[in-house]
Amino acid sequence: MAMSPEDEKVFRDEVQAFLTQELTADLRKAGYETTGTYSAIEACRLWHHRLYIKGWIAPAWPKEHGGTGWTPWQRMVFEQACAKANAPILFAGGLRSIGPLLIEKGTPEQKEWYLPAILSGDDLWCQGFSEPNAGSDLAALHIAARSDGDDFILNGSKLWTTGAHLANRMFCLVRTAKGERPQQGISFLLLDMDTPGLTVEPIAMLTGEHEFNQVRFDEVRVPKKNLVGNENEGWAVAKSLMRHARASNTTSSHLHRAFAALKRLCAEMQMQPEPGLMASFHALQIELDAFDGLELRTRHAASGPHNEAEEKAAASLLKVVATELHQKITQVGMALAGPYAMVEHVEGSNQALMAKEGGLATAKYLGLRAATIYSGTSEIHRNLLMSHLEKGGSLLSSLSKGL
Repeated sequence: MAMSPEDEKVFRDEVQAFLTQELTADLRKAGYETTGTYSAIEACRLWHHRLYIKGWIAPAWPKEHGGTGWTPWQRMVFEQACAKANAPILFAGGLRSIGPLLIEKGTPEQKEWYLPAILSGDDLWCQGFSEPNAGSDLAALHIAARSDGDDFILNGSKLWTTGAHLANRMFCLVRTAKGERPQQGISFLLLDMDTPGLTVEPIAMLTGEHEFNQVRFDEVRVPKKNLVGNENEGWAVAKSLMRHARASNTTSSHLHRAFAALKRLCAEMQMQPEPGLMASFHALQIELDAFDGLELRTRHAASGPHNEAEEKAAASLLKVVATELHQKITQVGMALAGPYAMVEHVEGSNQALMAKEGGLATAKYLGLRAATIYSGTSEIHRNLLMSHLEKGGSLLSSLSKGL
């Protein structure tokens, strides 16, 4: 049901009042200086706690599981207000991915055990999917999980595991059998990061920061009760999880945050940028406005009657458009920074504002190179979208009308 103009104003005012009261200068600084997929972890934890106490930590979850019950419009207003105020970007794999998956496919015991700790922030989750020889071709994974009574015993490794050094839990794909097709014989497991035999090794990013890791498994024992879905049927479970993740990895709030940095650069420049660069800047504003409309229409469509194929296609559409636009914004940011793009970003330094903005622009550009790879490459998603259209998919056609 659509909100009246009066109700919309009341909601906007409530959001703004909350942010004004709870977003301290230190939290805003952490959000401003974020160049990766999440802000400084202590700021993440504090902001997560304040949102949890308010009851606003899981806008996308059903209300009966601790969500807000907000409309798609309310979610967008809140997310963009947080971006405009430089709120910290949460370490939110639990909120975005495994939480919604467990609501959809978890056992009653798994929901009771894991969901409250995701909401409170007591549990931080990382994703163990990619391996040294299984990236975009995820079905090629080899990590072995042999059966031993009530447990599986894992041997192998996971690669590019974001936040594994901070997380206390992991959801991962393992091979429990060999099938005729590589997608067969895969199982979806939940495990604790302090399990004996599990080690985490850091991988430095292009920016020099540490978000990625390699996780090694040496006789790691995991109870079979931690299976999500049936044994050997984890591929279908993983596809459901990725549908949730792709729809939330890069939303308009992330894009508005990045575009705000462009505006700051323009304000700090001592000379007028060349016309071609300014044309690119204004073109990005148009694309950003169009994406706002696309995201809102997609969320409305997802909340109404639709089938699973249409929902997957919509998630792929949002993922491709959002991550490629995000990269465009950071590329223009480096161009606007000019020679200041060569300045190294040093967190907490006393650099001149233009130098600080230039260093941030470069760090964000480098940090976003992986955006069109994680959660499936743009090429894979374009193939999925074409397959959907060839089969006569209706959701994408209806979304495109009026955009």
